[in-house]
Amino acid sequence: MTAADFREIAYPRTYADDTRLHALFTAMRRDAPVVWVEPDGYPSFWAVTKHADIIDVERQHHRFVNEPRAVLQTHVAEARARALTGGSANPVRSLVQMDDPDHRAYRAMTQPWFLKSSLRRLEPELERLAAEFVDRLAQHGGTCDFARDAAAWFPLRVIMSLLGVPPSDEPLMLKLTQELFGPEDPDMRRGGTDVDLMQALFDFNDYFNRLTEERRRTPRDDLASVIANAEIDGKPIPEFERNSYYVIVATAGHDTTSSSIAGGLLALLQNPDEMARLRAEPALLPKAAEEMIRWTTPVKHFLRTATEDAVVGGQAIRAGDCLMLCYASGNRDEAVFAEPFRFRVDRDPNPHLAFGFGAHLCLGRVLAKMEIETVFRELLARVDDIDLAGTPALVQSNFVSGLKTLPIRFRLR
Repeated sequence: MTAADFREIAYPRTYADDTRLHALFTAMRRDAPVVWVEPDGYPSFWAVTKHADIIDVERQHHRFVNEPRAVLQTHVAEARARALTGGSANPVRSLVQMDDPDHRAYRAMTQPWFLKSSLRRLEPELERLAAEFVDRLAQHGGTCDFARDAAAWFPLRVIMSLLGVPPSDEPLMLKLTQELFGPEDPDMRRGGTDVDLMQALFDFNDYFNRLTEERRRTPRDDLASVIANAEIDGKPIPEFERNSYYVIVATAGHDTTSSSIAGGLLALLQNPDEMARLRAEPALLPKAAEEMIRWTTPVKHFLRTATEDAVVGGQAIRAGDCLMLCYASGNRDEAVFAEPFRFRVDRDPNPHLAFGFGAHLCLGRVLAKMEIETVFRELLARVDDIDLAGTPALVQSNFVSGLKTLPIRFRLR
């Protein structure tokens, strides 16, 4: 492999071609598991591609921090973010971008809502929405784009109901989320410039400022009221951090799960023996959900910056160097997963990294797994036949990506 090959993992177009992406990562794990990459138009970074090395970095969250950048963006996008934020390359400041002590304090604000014991109360609502999910399929008369018409809808409704946002606002939330996570994809972006991405953030801010005002006047038993009225050290949280909190809940809370649902169905269609086994043994759904999440790995990477000199995977890292944690690569690591390129609904153990690891382990991981299990339990019980009806397509994004189209034919029981 050459330096030019390594650079490809920075570019959004590479993530729209699973075969190319995983061929690159496989070769990197074998020949250059921690390697310096200098992509055109982007900051340089160390690519960390092996499962063990990613965990090593994640464990040392005080030595490898999220500021000044948590996600790989172009130099131009970073410059606009710095102008917006007053210095940070991160255009938002949510849990994803924070380090301790802020990360610990802000995470504690909503953590009780995402505990397994708290989420059990959602089970009847999830089952109702899953039934409605299949009912919506029926309205399409036997063919649909599963990614757009079905998978995107279910987790969006779940997270919006937690926030307390009415269904009439969901199309706006979906549109803004796609614009935020797919600025390089011609089917997702609002326009062709970084200014358009910033405008999507401004639209989010306008929406959540209005929501905050409403919830401060009339608090409810919902997540929006918690965020709107949150205080740290006796003071309301600043507007930038508050709206960033809304953004991460409203976007990552549904987009990553919808990618796992759509990608999980595609994996079952491509592996009909696994589909048949899951139909015959629905008790495998918890393991199957974990495998769908590993298989799709919706969050492709996060960045960390070294606060001091260190060694990762045998490479000398200097203070100030940036590291790209390649979760999509770690989740196919041959040293950890038996037959990593085989989709198995009974995979156990399954120590995937799709939710991150350590202090920044995904806050909504329990809810995501509940949603996937509930949807497929209902889908497999009520839909007899499902087949591909066209060519699936992936979003062009190096950060959060999954299927943008999944045309299917189906027959309801």
